[in-house]
This record gives sequence, structure tokens and C-alpha cells, in this order.
Amino acid sequence: MKIIVVGGTGTIGKAIVTELSQQHSIVVVGSTHGQIQTDVTDINFIKEMYKAIGPFDALVAALGTIHFGPLPELTEDQFYIGIRKKLMSQVNLVLQGLHHVNDGGSFTLTSGMLNVDPAPLGASAAMVNGALEGFVRSAALEMPRSTRINLVSPTVIKESLAQYGEYFPGFEAVSAERVALAYRKSVEGAQTGQVYRVGYTVPL
Repeated sequence: MKIIVVGGTGTIGKAIVTELSQQHSIVVVGSTHGQIQTDVTDINFIKEMYKAIGPFDALVAALGTIHFGPLPELTEDQFYIGIRKKLMSQVNLVLQGLHHVNDGGSFTLTSGMLNVDPAPLGASAAMVNGALEGFVRSAALEMPRSTRINLVSPTVIKESLAQYGEYFPGFEAVSAERVALAYRKSVEGAQTGQVYRVGYTVPL
């Protein structure tokens, strides 16, 4: 399969590329590195990316910048960081990608666990993650031409603990290599509308 990995130069993205490149042709997309560089917060750049790549079989989006901070201090602009860079960037990758994906292709997006297992300072992340879950479950009902859409929702990544560990006190971390298996399951499997949770379960 021809697979686009947006965010393929990041921590999780690199692990996904390593996992999928064993059997598939990978196009790595990044903001400043990769085979193609683009700004996924701009829909016009997304359109140009798809024109440059052409027809494809699967897209994986492993991206998303979020602002962490105390709720009483959060501003509208800080909330919009996650809305633009994690939520709408992935939504637009799907909407525009539907014009180029091959019949029976798939989209795999990325969220995180804070909407079901919240932690202090993570209100913005929880909001965006919940929105992504809702989008994927609903979009799966309307995907044309037998295309599929799923979501990978990991806990904090071991390789990112130095950067994000303070926001996840007491959370068990998982390796990027383990998380990459969920993306492979989504891409090579047959399910749609699923949320693949890695490293945590939904609290009762």
C-alpha cells in the first residue's frame, strides 16, 4: 500500500514509519522535515500536499500541539492552539483526502487519553481529544467508497517523558514502538469507527 504518514518525523511518527515500511511504501510528511513539508493548519497547503502525492491507500496523522495550563488561566487563544493544530488539521486531512484516497482506503487519526482519564492542566487536551473521538465515530457512518476511519488514543509515550511527563503524574508510559502497532492494526485491518486505546483503559 501507499501510505502517507503526516507527522512522520515526530516521536510516534518515526515508530509508525518503521513499523509500516516493512511491507508498504511510505510518504513521510513533516512541517520542516520529511519527503514533503507542509503546514497542516492551512487547508490550502493540505490541498497542495495531496496534489503532489496523488492517489494513496492510507493516511496516518500522528500530530497535534496542545496547550497545557491551569484552567482559570486558560485563554480562548490557548484553546484554539489545540483546535487548529490537533483537531481541525486532522479533520481537514480527512475531508480533503477523501478526494484522493483509493477505494477501500483508510484514515487513522491520533488523540490521547485525557478526555477519559483526565489530569490537572489538561482541559484543552481533553476537549480536543473528545472532539476527535466524536468525529471519527460519526464520520465512519458516512465514509464513501468503502473507506475506513479509526483513531489511536495512547497514554503518555516513554520517549516523551522528559518533555511531557510533568503533565501525567502517576500515569504508566508506553513505548512509541508499542503504540505504532495500533496504527498498523488500523491500516491493515478491516474495522472502522474504532478508538484503539494504548496503555490505558476507560475508568468505570
